[in-house]
Amino acid sequence: TDLVMPGPSTPWADGKLVAAVRAGEVPETVIDTKLRRLLLLAGRVGALEAAPVRERRASAIDAAPLLRHAAAAGMVLVRNDGVLPLEVSTLRRVAVLGPAARHIRVQGGGSAWVSPPYTVSPVDGLTAACGDAVEIVTTDGAVIDERLRAFTGAQAVDPVDGSPGVRVRLRAADGAVFRDEHRDSGKLLWMQHADVADIAEVEAACVFTAPEDGDYHLGFAAAGDAVAHLDGVEFFAGAVIASSDNHLAALLAPREIVQPVPMKAGEQVRLEVRLKPGGMSRQIAMLTLGALPRRRSDDDEIAHAGALAREADVAVVVVGTTEQIESEGFDRESLALPGRQDDLVRAVAAANPRTVVVVNSGAPVELPWLDEVGAVLLTWFPGQEAGNALADVLTGAVEPGGRMPTSWPGAATDEPVLSPVPEGGRLRYAEGVHIGYRGWLRAGLEPALPFGSGLGYATWRFDDLALEPIRTGGLRARVTLTNTGERAGTQLVQLYLSRPVSAVERPHRWLAGFARVHADAGRAAVAEIAVERSRFAHWSVTEHDWAWEPGRFEVHVGASVLDTPLQGCWEIECADQAGR
Repeated sequence: TDLVMPGPSTPWADGKLVAAVRAGEVPETVIDTKLRRLLLLAGRVGALEAAPVRERRASAIDAAPLLRHAAAAGMVLVRNDGVLPLEVSTLRRVAVLGPAARHIRVQGGGSAWVSPPYTVSPVDGLTAACGDAVEIVTTDGAVIDERLRAFTGAQAVDPVDGSPGVRVRLRAADGAVFRDEHRDSGKLLWMQHADVADIAEVEAACVFTAPEDGDYHLGFAAAGDAVAHLDGVEFFAGAVIASSDNHLAALLAPREIVQPVPMKAGEQVRLEVRLKPGGMSRQIAMLTLGALPRRRSDDDEIAHAGALAREADVAVVVVGTTEQIESEGFDRESLALPGRQDDLVRAVAAANPRTVVVVNSGAPVELPWLDEVGAVLLTWFPGQEAGNALADVLTGAVEPGGRMPTSWPGAATDEPVLSPVPEGGRLRYAEGVHIGYRGWLRAGLEPALPFGSGLGYATWRFDDLALEPIRTGGLRARVTLTNTGERAGTQLVQLYLSRPVSAVERPHRWLAGFARVHADAGRAAVAEIAVERSRFAHWSVTEHDWAWEPGRFEVHVGASVLDTPLQGCWEIECADQAGR
């Protein structure tokens, strides 16, 4: 590691690395090499005055199509009872429901967060894809995060130039403004930034417009000394204490100060906050301007969602996690979806059998209703083009291209993990090589969503497997398969190896290669998978090197780790010879 991240403290701090070099524990040449690489990077980006900068100007491109394609290519369709793809020409009303329908998570929390220039929600994406002839109705259906939501450009404008977003000014200790800039959203963060140490005060302001009549709760989240005004009237002045000594946890769940404001539709109010950062670290400053989500009671919200679904041609329910339960700096306490999202899904499915559930999470969650709905699609954290990519997949403009990179249990108690909790401050990885899908295979258990599984909009038949040696000592598998569906499609062909009788401990089965093929309806395709010799090797603890065990290996080919209709075998004669 050339640069220890993320800080603010590191194991190299307080002179420890210097002492280790002076004691001969770390060679000085190692430090020189690290510094050269860091200086090379600094020079390339113009951060060194003495270093010439090689300008590499990329031509201006529209990144949206690439981002949209990448998001759709990673989505995994795990259930489809004939509901998808949607035929837009037959639709008159679509209910887009769920807490992530208008506020989808496009990226991970903590250090993974950056401020995107825009975000397309599922409601926005489906509205654009379906056109004016289709009515889109929506409601949250379930509340999963009652915390302050940062203002977006659609809710607030910069009071200086009127553009969507907020105005931010950074002041030095003498009160002088050393940075005056526009931000696209109310979520403001400076972490280990060059200017953080110079920030004596942050001033942020925006003008909020009420979309409808009602009571709104506007305010801010921060740590430090703050003064806040609404239309010039002070509603808070004092210290806002950090919610945790852990600066990451404090960033994810900062203290909130809100003020109720009754407003008429179209009415505007100016929110201004002046903050002297503190309470976490002099390397971090954060401030969020926003509003609490407006809501009905839980029962009323679920009932309202069910009513909307009942009157729609199809219901799309977008459920998921929050930054407070799935991020960095802490462990998850449960695999269940937060709030009453499971109740929401069941209520909507009971109201409309054509229910599609979209799961917006970065890691496994329990899906107790998996077999009760028409279709289930996993989007992960799909980036700023989320809604457009989702609409592409749901309407069949694009086939979902992802396959399960992990195994998802039906319930957390099903997991075959041997040692998930630290003992005496240490976590023992007692499963050894039997991690992930390998652990499920060894335990003889079947997950709800197996590793490698996933559906497209075509169906496939695996016809034939032929194996031949390659020059580097491994094998090449030629897999013939046929698209038996009614439209062109893509399949991810996967090859696994196993060795039932072995002198060393091995996984029951391990992924050795894969290839993607495309074919028109009714046509055959051939997938070629090269399996290098290294995929047959095992690590020798005694020799501290890779070793090969002569003998027979079994080859399994199919659409997932548990769906391998084609079988073969391969012989490794000795450590220095190719197999056959």
